[in-house]
Amino acid sequence: MNASVTLPELQREVVRVSHVLHARGWVANHEGNVTALTADGKVLATPTAMSKADVRETDLLVLDRTGRKLQGARSPFGELPMHLAVYGTRADVGAVVHAHPPACTAFASVGRPVEAFFLSEFIVGTGGVVPVVPFALPGSEALCGALQPFLEPYDVVLLGSHGILAWGADPATALKLIEHCEATAQILLAAERLGTAKALPDPVVRLLLDARTSAGMGPSGRARARAVSR
Repeated sequence: MNASVTLPELQREVVRVSHVLHARGWVANHEGNVTALTADGKVLATPTAMSKADVRETDLLVLDRTGRKLQGARSPFGELPMHLAVYGTRADVGAVVHAHPPACTAFASVGRPVEAFFLSEFIVGTGGVVPVVPFALPGSEALCGALQPFLEPYDVVLLGSHGILAWGADPATALKLIEHCEATAQILLAAERLGTAKALPDPVVRLLLDARTSAGMGPSGRARARAVSR
């Protein structure tokens, strides 16, 4: 959770991320949602039925970890269960962001992972693959069940025929994962018009994955960081 961040600071950050999603064309109408954990473990959330361009600090909700509203005049969004599933599985996560960026959503709509073992930064940042969670109705328990196997191995996933979901220590980190995946999806689409992108040599990929682990990223990196902190 965002233990060292005050509630007003966290509210401003959730609003900033909401506005970025809309400004970049990654959500339309009232699509998308942003949540973050407060210092005392509650869930700060954007409301339902509201454009992310219009969200202000006073529109945000405070919920308990079951999704029950504690503060706020508006209503929680229907896709909240998948956010709560992330928090319930990953104790290191402090924020979850869901959006529909066009290139990523195109990949999700055809059930194709964003896989790019030719981009060093993408390999270090994501492990080289952003997988597709099989389709289930948004907001359903079936979607939470489909998502569960992906929560430990990954920090960002495509939602089949839907969009993208990312989680991280704070809203900015989750947003950066979406940004990275969307840029990579666009590069893949452009590269395919020219030919086939060439993967980096296996020894180089292994070095990059080792760098990811050393940075405390991915399952192995998180396990190493926990062992060091004991």
